[in-house]
Amino acid sequence: MKKKIALVQMRSSQNKQENLLKSIDAISEAAAGAAELVCFPEFQMAFSPASQRAKELASIAEPIDGEFVTALLRAAKKNRIGVVAAIYEKGGSSKVYDTALVLSPAGTVSSVYRKLHLYDALGFKESAKLARGKKIQGPVRTKAGNVGLLICYDLRFPELSRILTLKGANVLVAPSAWVQGEMKEEHWLTMVRARAIENGSYLVAPDQVGNIYCGRSMVVDPFGVVLADMGQREGIEIVDIDSKRTLEVRKSLPLLKNRRDDVYTLST
Repeated sequence: MKKKIALVQMRSSQNKQENLLKSIDAISEAAAGAAELVCFPEFQMAFSPASQRAKELASIAEPIDGEFVTALLRAAKKNRIGVVAAIYEKGGSSKVYDTALVLSPAGTVSSVYRKLHLYDALGFKESAKLARGKKIQGPVRTKAGNVGLLICYDLRFPELSRILTLKGANVLVAPSAWVQGEMKEEHWLTMVRARAIENGSYLVAPDQVGNIYCGRSMVVDPFGVVLADMGQREGIEIVDIDSKRTLEVRKSLPLLKNRRDDVYTLST
């Protein structure tokens, strides 16, 4: 069955309210295009420059029931659309969680995932500001499919997307803020397609653009066909996905079935 998913590529500013208003407009636009689910990038709430201290970032973070998510929930309910959002969530210290949420068309929070793998690599140290999540959040049923969440740097760790797939995900959504740099864009294109192909799953990867980020938000189908690549354009793109395509690919290329779980195991 075909469904429509909206992909949002945005340039978040440091102004949380400005980003919220932009997000609400995108939700309305996605709903007007008959999308069942609209997916935002990592750091949707605000851009955090390298000069910003952990305490400064913590001062703009909110709990799940804070004003930012509450406003998105109202917009989801008003427009009768599911939303994948990303926030800085208040933690138990001066550090905050990098959190992705699935919001239902009824205006409720369906899933909460806190980023497991922090980007302490290639000259960055996210752990200076962010707290590590402690568990995998299983897939959640949406009108667009069974959605499994991962965030940005998580794409480099294939175990996570495989576990989500084994738990029943057929749509992997990876809100991202992929930093520019040597070979970084090539890595992005490779990782997004690889995670889709190896799991026979749609991969929806909304990315930040501008500031220090590379853009190229993408949707890839279960066989690795790129259905959307937004380049450097800020805005939304609506893509058709089809659960029958997932079943057909997994039947003709039965990677999940052909796994040697008699020889190796992966905890789920």
